[in-house]
Amino acid sequence: MDTTLGLPILVGLIAVALLFDFLNGLHDAANSIATIVSTRVLRPQYAVLWAAFFNFVAFGVFGLNVAQTIGVGIIEPSVIDAQVIFAALMGAIVWNLITWGLGIPSSSSHALIGGLVGGGMAKAGVSAAVWSGLSKTLLAIVLSPLVGFLLALVLVAIVSWASVRSTPFAVDRAFRILQFASASLYSLGHGGNDAQKTMGIIAVLLFSQGHLGEHFFVPFWVVLACQASMALGTLMGGWRIVRTMGLRITKLTPMQGFCAETGGAATLFMATFLGVPVSTTHTITGAIVGVGAARRASAVRWNVASSIVYAWVITIPAAATVAALAYWAASLVR
Repeated sequence: MDTTLGLPILVGLIAVALLFDFLNGLHDAANSIATIVSTRVLRPQYAVLWAAFFNFVAFGVFGLNVAQTIGVGIIEPSVIDAQVIFAALMGAIVWNLITWGLGIPSSSSHALIGGLVGGGMAKAGVSAAVWSGLSKTLLAIVLSPLVGFLLALVLVAIVSWASVRSTPFAVDRAFRILQFASASLYSLGHGGNDAQKTMGIIAVLLFSQGHLGEHFFVPFWVVLACQASMALGTLMGGWRIVRTMGLRITKLTPMQGFCAETGGAATLFMATFLGVPVSTTHTITGAIVGVGAARRASAVRWNVASSIVYAWVITIPAAATVAALAYWAASLVR
């Protein structure tokens, strides 16, 4: 392993990783608060405070299985060095900024994975990939929105049946209260799955430089730093994407918002406990489409949903391409 990296460069790379984590929170804040804002249960400024708090405390609920997958399950640890990490972060950050600027709810998670793949393969070719972990992640691209869609659809059916004797006013009032719980669970799932990706990046960088000894693990200071960076990013908000997620796909009621958030949260909890780095963007989009389709198929603006899917498809190759270019550019500088 390359252990010659100077302390200033190592600290600089960790700072860039935390910047990505901050941008992840900024970019994906919409995932946590879109439904509760669009149903007018909470004002945006209060919603981000609510989401940021649960983003931060997520480390006390979940293990670090996702960080383990990112650290040693996407690219062979022996291939990873400072240049690969730099390229991976550049690929993810540049793609996040492009999609954030355009208001496209793409996946920060898959941008980071694409960056890792692009940087690793630019150094060592296709042999750099850990195909078992990468294939699991790629499969989750399809499964996470599908599971979110189905769970939300089932929840709408159950809740509609249970509320059939209640007045619309009573249902609306009850689910305005319940949305606080569902938004909390979703933000908890978001903080648990997404912050661990940056933990894995920083930990594997430290491991590659010999700072963790012979066995890979995630130091507690890395856990706290990543959770705090993501919470701060969430606090800054991502209003352009809130509009797409909460308003343009389908019109939501508090009951539908509760079902979408609960279905999305259940999906994220399962994935995090299994160590699968899923996209919170994919998950909540699938759930929102599910509650819209439960009302009627025409309630979903399928042209908006399909444009989001196109962004998903190109995220990994786009971030990988930027990362590979960043790796080669860094090679020329060296």
